[in-house]
Amino acid sequence: MNRHGFWGDVQKNKSLLLMLTPAVLFFILFAYVPMAGIVLAFKQFNYGGGIFGSPWNGLDNFRFFFESGNAWIVTRNTALYNISFIIVNNVLQIAAAILLFEAVGKWFRKLSQTVMFLPYFISWVVVGAIAYNLFNYDVGTLNSILAAIGLERIDIYNTPSYWPFILVLVSAWKALGYGSVMYLAAITGIDTEMYEAAEIDGANVFQRIFHITIPNLYPTIIILVLLAVGNIFRGDFGMFYNMVGNNGLLFSSTDVIDTFVFRSLTTSNEIGLSAAAGFFQSALGFATILLANYAVRKYDKDHALF
Repeated sequence: MNRHGFWGDVQKNKSLLLMLTPAVLFFILFAYVPMAGIVLAFKQFNYGGGIFGSPWNGLDNFRFFFESGNAWIVTRNTALYNISFIIVNNVLQIAAAILLFEAVGKWFRKLSQTVMFLPYFISWVVVGAIAYNLFNYDVGTLNSILAAIGLERIDIYNTPSYWPFILVLVSAWKALGYGSVMYLAAITGIDTEMYEAAEIDGANVFQRIFHITIPNLYPTIIILVLLAVGNIFRGDFGMFYNMVGNNGLLFSSTDVIDTFVFRSLTTSNEIGLSAAAGFFQSALGFATILLANYAVRKYDKDHALF
């Protein structure tokens, strides 16, 4: 009976299942099949033996990763950057969405939304080039202006302490438009009768924002933050690599797990070490999303992901 019901559901929803097939195949091919490569984290890889024929070396790759001193630095940087991105980006995106919603002029709203959305489509390669032309010590725009007004030049590309602020600001600038659209869609879904009733009762615009708009955004905020928390140990390789490159002077404040894995593969050819770092990253991400979801379920079961 259950089997007949299952195939009956398949026949009934075959059009929807057919539309879903490309996405399922994509994740099977690019997410689940490559998981077999996890074995490299426990092997001393050589090209003669390949992935499955190379000799096992137990936890030696993990031991080398942690004893080298790089594990703590890249893990700390990855987590702190992503926490900063989550906080700063979401606050700015919510503020931008509220401002767009409250904007009176229709054309002003559309123009502002378009201008904010444009950076999202700019490649990180282009953003890195813009940053280099802006911050370069000799010919950068910033230092040229400082020199023209009689101030000392700033050696940004040799000073690690500047880069946490630069990367957080650049990330916020690039993500502002996309995130504000999602929050704006959630705001437009709020019942307008609540705003009308509040306005009749004499509530000003700030009271409406803090007592109607923001409380109704809580479910959207929680879902987006939970999804972001799942990637808290996964750095944006495109951003970090194109903004910093292989500048070793900045690694102490800009090196994340993703750039460390890439550099281990391309410079030292440590395939086992790279696989161990990647496995470590995935395990941390999985544990983090489970803990975050558990915390949300304790606070409000209806807002949890699962």
